[in-house]
Amino acid sequence: MAGQRRTLVTARPHTPLRPLWLCRACAAPWPCGSARVGLLREYAHDRVALLIYLGGLLHDAAGQLHTLNPHDGPDPTQLFDRFLGWAFIRRST
Repeated sequence: MAGQRRTLVTARPHTPLRPLWLCRACAAPWPCGSARVGLLREYAHDRVALLIYLGGLLHDAAGQLHTLNPHDGPDPTQLFDRFLGWAFIRRST
């Protein structure tokens, strides 16, 4: 390995770019798919804590997105689905 250079590639974390609420890594609306997977992994043993965390972020995002665009702010149903709806455990009937 003498004389060879090793390059470390570090992926950007899929975290929110506030106040736009876009993913810093992929520019998708946050939480993007990768962020969701990471959050599910991080909170695998405490879904209630995940929902509380996401609820706080939903509150922040709603206010910040409304401030950016007060006349045509975010749709509450879409924001709920984006921040919380995906995190609920779906039970088959």
